[in-house]
Amino acid sequence: MFSEANVALLQNIVREDLLHAIWETLYMTFVPTVIAFVIGLPLGILLVTGEEGGIRPLPKALMKALNVVINLLRSVPFLILLVVVLPVSKFIMGTTVGSPAMLVPLSIAAFPFVARIVETSIREVDKGVIEAAQAMGASPFQIVWKVLIPEAKPALISNFMVALITIFGYGAMAGIVGGGGLGAIAVNYGYYRRRQLVLFFAVILMIIIVQALQSAGNTVTRKSDKRIR
Repeated sequence: MFSEANVALLQNIVREDLLHAIWETLYMTFVPTVIAFVIGLPLGILLVTGEEGGIRPLPKALMKALNVVINLLRSVPFLILLVVVLPVSKFIMGTTVGSPAMLVPLSIAAFPFVARIVETSIREVDKGVIEAAQAMGASPFQIVWKVLIPEAKPALISNFMVALITIFGYGAMAGIVGGGGLGAIAVNYGYYRRRQLVLFFAVILMIIIVQALQSAGNTVTRKSDKRIR
């Protein structure tokens, strides 16, 4: 594994490709996560507020259709979804390779997951707080904006990090079908060329990034949680 050829290849990757690969990895992680939360946050809130007995009930047929769509998208394995959605990436981004092409499938894979974890976070809010807001005459929008989201903020931040790390893993898998980043280095240089040193280096580097992201997320979550101040 530590042959001269393997070491030389790793040195070349570190010198020429590493910084760009790290940038692509973070790009494919943060951009789809933000897009997924822009879509998934209102959907998750809607799943709670629009149900029967919620603060703003919606037609049962609409809620059932929404749940079915979210469940269907969540049930498709990411690699299969990635292949299916690549033509959409071609239409929107103009390409099916590289990190920009991965934004579309990563976002589509992530937003149903985000919707469910937002739903879980909102359901943790004490119903007594909601009832008190209703008793004071707050509108459904005011309850969502001034009660549900602030009360659920620590859980939302924690779940944001869960989504971020999940999408990080999805982005690494995208290297199999032409995505960029550290996943591409691990697959193209490590796995396909049987260069275990490169493969292990890429995996260890991804573990370090995940641990750094998780530590940062834990710190932000603790500071936002008024219960532990």
